[in-house]
Amino acid sequence: MRPEALGQELLSDAEAMRLALHYASDGVRGANPLVGAVLLSPDGQLLETGFHWGAGHPHAELDLLTKVYERGLDPAGCRLFVTLEPCNHRGRTGPCSQLIAQAGLAEVVYACPDESPRAAGGADYLRQQGLTVRGGLLEEEARALNERWLLASGQGRPFVTAKIASTLDGYVAASDGSSQWITGPDARADGHRLRARAEAIMVGTGTVLADNPQLTAREADGSLSASQPLRVVVGRGSLPADSYLGRALAEGKALHYTSRDLAAILADLKGRGIDHLLVEGGPTLITALIQADLVDELYWYQAPKLLGQGRPAVGPLGIETLAQHRPWQLDDSGLDLGVRRLGQDVCLHLVPARS
Repeated sequence: MRPEALGQELLSDAEAMRLALHYASDGVRGANPLVGAVLLSPDGQLLETGFHWGAGHPHAELDLLTKVYERGLDPAGCRLFVTLEPCNHRGRTGPCSQLIAQAGLAEVVYACPDESPRAAGGADYLRQQGLTVRGGLLEEEARALNERWLLASGQGRPFVTAKIASTLDGYVAASDGSSQWITGPDARADGHRLRARAEAIMVGTGTVLADNPQLTAREADGSLSASQPLRVVVGRGSLPADSYLGRALAEGKALHYTSRDLAAILADLKGRGIDHLLVEGGPTLITALIQADLVDELYWYQAPKLLGQGRPAVGPLGIETLAQHRPWQLDDSGLDLGVRRLGQDVCLHLVPARS
């Protein structure tokens, strides 16, 4: 629905929630779920829409109410449709449940309950404030949109984004170990955008030894981005003292896990307040995470180059026949399209296919 339809269109409850789901897909996957919101007048007239722009930005409800107030409208007595139960906690932003109650809305309809321990309880709070609250409208569609985020939240771990940069035939390094640079500047700049969006970035010790990465998020001019992820290394090998990450570890600016229990590592990061983790490799670490079904989203950058041999992007997964393959699907939700061209390279945005 186009913005010019605001104030003209009369929507049913189901149509309002479908519109909220549509706007939810404009957000950013990561620390927070994709959430959309729609406001209807008491007689069903479409008044405003909103969505969550990503971690640190206003939630969908606040985005919507801000637009309402800027237009000089009074939301009192109106009906709010939101794809996820309004949160009831103070994180980077205040509780949406309180903002809704203060706005004087008459009714809130949500699709999917918020089952995370920190944010749950918004529906009960709103009922206590005298609002009519209904849940479960188009819940299946809402769960499908945020299936992996809900899974990660339920498992008590961060949402995990994996990043791979390979040749067209799937190699991340040549036989002699050379790998810089497989992809071009546009793809590398996009990778730094992912780093700035994540709260932590993880690599294995093999990548530290082979590439000596800094794991910083940088702008196009080479300067450091305002947001920098926590740097994390996994592996039993020690880090060279003169490496970038070796120095960061000595300065208390990085973490080094020597355990092979990836689920326990992710749980520990969650306990440290990390809700979105970016994993950049190497292949051994990414393969282990894929085997454990701990990758929620995958950005695969492919350069139009052929090597024929070298180090594959993904190692053995214990698959012996095609029927055992692990299915993934292109994802157009969450800011990035499923397929994008970046200079001469191509980026696939993928999520595990629904079972």
